[in-house]
Amino acid sequence: MMQEHQSNTFFIENKIFNQCPIYSEDALWNMIIKSKGRPFKTCSGLPFSYDIKIGRDGSYTKELWIDRRKDSKSLAWGSIRRAYEKVVELTIEKGSTPVVERPKALGDIRGISYIYGIFFCFGIIEVPGDIKNKMQQID
Repeated sequence: MMQEHQSNTFFIENKIFNQCPIYSEDALWNMIIKSKGRPFKTCSGLPFSYDIKIGRDGSYTKELWIDRRKDSKSLAWGSIRRAYEKVVELTIEKGSTPVVERPKALGDIRGISYIYGIFFCFGIIEVPGDIKNKMQQID
């Protein structure tokens, strides 16, 4: 049973009546926009942030620019969506926020180590304790 909870958040009731948030793509995109420039970490503890450029029409492009080293890498919105589809599938299957053992568990997706870190910070996935320690370590 799916019901609209807020503007872009949906909840799915599982058999034991727990509710877990599943965000629409618009809500996920808004979270991505609001978090640009903030620090994240990969599962191995490497710090990164991202920026989003503004297109000719004045709106954000659907491409994140990962700033990890001297050169930025691009991360397409399509890659984020593919990973998120897997998160939604796991959330529905489990009935709560899934523990994702490693980035590749979300798929063989370009930039998945960055997406994994972003999803963890957004609270839409949980990670095993040893990885959590690396990702939460203060530098």
